[in-house]
Amino acid sequence: MRASAFVYPWDVNGDLRAADRIAALGVDQVTLASAYHSTRALTPRHPRHRVVTAGHAAVLYPADRRWKGRTLRPGTAGGWAPGDAFGEAAGALAGAGLEVHTWVVLAHNSRLGEEHPEISVVNAYGDRYPWAPCVAQPGTRAYLVDLAAEAAVRPGARGTELESLGWYGLAHLQAHDKIGGVALGDAGQYLMSLCFCGSCRDGYREQGLDAGELAAAVRAALEPVWRGAPSGGGWAGVEKLLGDTLAAATRAWRDTTARTLQEAAVAAVRAAAPTGFQVLLHADPVSYHCGANVGVDPEHILSVADGVVVPCTGGAGLLTPFAERGHDGAVLAANFSVVSGMGGSPATLRQDARGAADLGAGELRLYHAGLASDGDLEAVREALAAL
Repeated sequence: MRASAFVYPWDVNGDLRAADRIAALGVDQVTLASAYHSTRALTPRHPRHRVVTAGHAAVLYPADRRWKGRTLRPGTAGGWAPGDAFGEAAGALAGAGLEVHTWVVLAHNSRLGEEHPEISVVNAYGDRYPWAPCVAQPGTRAYLVDLAAEAAVRPGARGTELESLGWYGLAHLQAHDKIGGVALGDAGQYLMSLCFCGSCRDGYREQGLDAGELAAAVRAALEPVWRGAPSGGGWAGVEKLLGDTLAAATRAWRDTTARTLQEAAVAAVRAAAPTGFQVLLHADPVSYHCGANVGVDPEHILSVADGVVVPCTGGAGLLTPFAERGHDGAVLAANFSVVSGMGGSPATLRQDARGAADLGAGELRLYHAGLASDGDLEAVREALAAL
């Protein structure tokens, strides 16, 4: 199976051994961050530092003139990724024989929401989620499409992986998160992720709904959940809380909004890219799910992009809907965490990868070569050699 490891530019730049060390894992490719959200990351082998703090979402290369004069534009990285950090790291990795693909984080940007709160998702209680730009707003959509094209098609890159190209919601590690006191469940998370900004209110109206009445219905549906009642699982749980008609109308609006954004972004990337450039999405086969692995309709997304990267740590079952509704040539990449301290299991990677292959995966993604310990990386080397 073809394998790629996720990497940050700061894992490589300033460490003359990093690129060869990553190549020695036995991977064919790296998925190198070119646009990324704020984070705090360990660099356990770097000769100059051990902790990198990326203070805000930013592009990790010099942005071009397309952003001049625009209200929404990507942030510039600070000292954690100065200059063309992506380009420098990409050159070193390519020099070690690795194919470089870009890793582009899109609708996940706390700084943008803090500077422009009007673009953020607004829940039924009127609370804004600054980390979650609403993908229904025209300005946000234009920003995301242009960012996808610019950040994906970097010099030397052979493909891209687009993360969070869809709805973001409540569930997100924001600052020191303290939102776990009530078990919202799958259905409660959905209701708390519905947006009521002006664009979404217009969208609900197109579905025959009054946004004010819908928000009141969401609050009423959640009231027992706040008191400890179970919310139920899956879409049936949403329908139980909100009612079939309201639930279906909200999903119709959100599914259409995400699908058209995905179509536009992939088209923009392809228009900017050379022939043969691969475009993948980080995806979940349940269309109403929010987050980095955006909810999609498997058949639709495999008709738009070249394939998907699917979260498989803890089980590869999410691959099945893509395999069942895909087509010959579609890329199905199984994404496994190989960082033990973050819930990954590099010791079982060989077995897990074979299980994913049985469910249709033809490629592996390994999260994350820069964050993993030496022991985790040795287990990855052994697993890939056996595969």
